[in-house]
Amino acid sequence: MKVFVIGANGQVGHELVNTLHKNEHHEVTAMVRKEEQQKELEDKGITSVIADLEGSVDELAEAMKGQDAVIFAAGSGGGTGQDMTLLIDLDGAVKTVEAAEQAGVQRYVMLSAFGVGDRSTWSDEIKPYYVAKYYADHHVEESSLDWTILRPGALTDDAATGKYAAGKDAEAGEITRNDVAHALAHIVDDSSTSKKAIELVNGKHPIEAALKSGI
Repeated sequence: MKVFVIGANGQVGHELVNTLHKNEHHEVTAMVRKEEQQKELEDKGITSVIADLEGSVDELAEAMKGQDAVIFAAGSGGGTGQDMTLLIDLDGAVKTVEAAEQAGVQRYVMLSAFGVGDRSTWSDEIKPYYVAKYYADHHVEESSLDWTILRPGALTDDAATGKYAAGKDAEAGEITRNDVAHALAHIVDDSSTSKKAIELVNGKHPIEAALKSGI
């Protein structure tokens, strides 16, 4: 499967690209914004393209042409303002959905956040982020794509555990960024996750078993 990763220079995206690159069943293309990021990837033998979420839908569609799947793992980051949250986490995400439809890429996986589907759980401190994610997720759900939305718990920089709790078995909690990356790599070609929004935290089971029991 040819997989196009948006947000390849982020912490989750970086690990996701490396994971997909090591998998003989996948051909990964990483989307980055800068030439130095592209050079770093290509020095590792990883294919990359330069494109920008603040660019046009046509430009994004051209970048992902010929791909089998898109994984959106981008984010504006905690150090930016609410304007970038709107431009990247909402409008940028929506544009990639429209671009995937335009480019004929059917499979689409969105990285979201735990509790996004339930407004009563939103933290006042970062409510604009949840608002952006909520409406981006809604746009994915209303699209023509074969979509999956992954909503992980609070992200940590701890070492990967390889153990998960998913869906109805997942209570609000934490998950390592590396575990999120490995879950995305699994989910992209797992047909059982199609048309589902899945909450995910670290737990007791390998990803396959966690998804089977929880969704």
